[in-house]
Amino acid sequence: MTVLTAPARRLKRRRRVRAKVHGTAETPRISVFRSNRGVFAQLIDDDAGRTLAAVQWTEAELRSLKPMEQAKKAGELLAQRAQAAGVSSAVFDRGGYQYHGRVAALAEGAREGGLNF
Repeated sequence: MTVLTAPARRLKRRRRVRAKVHGTAETPRISVFRSNRGVFAQLIDDDAGRTLAAVQWTEAELRSLKPMEQAKKAGELLAQRAQAAGVSSAVFDRGGYQYHGRVAALAEGAREGGLNF
């Protein structure tokens, strides 16, 4: 019997989700990565293999915020950048993380910013 580490379990969940979630040019995939220090998100067109917009916690306006505020603001910034790229709807890929806390805050911020998913 093998015992999976926490990162290996997340990777297994991530692959299971990615088998079902696919982004296109009209409805790209919002890919989320959550680290201990911050959150990263990208809008990805899987057909072309291209990132349409991205946001990361190391940006000046996000760096000084508390984690939950940072995630929500990152979602709003991603929505603004998506609209600038001509995207109004997307599919959400939680990246193997539980839809809770910072991941849910990022999604809520993106919805408030004008993205539909």
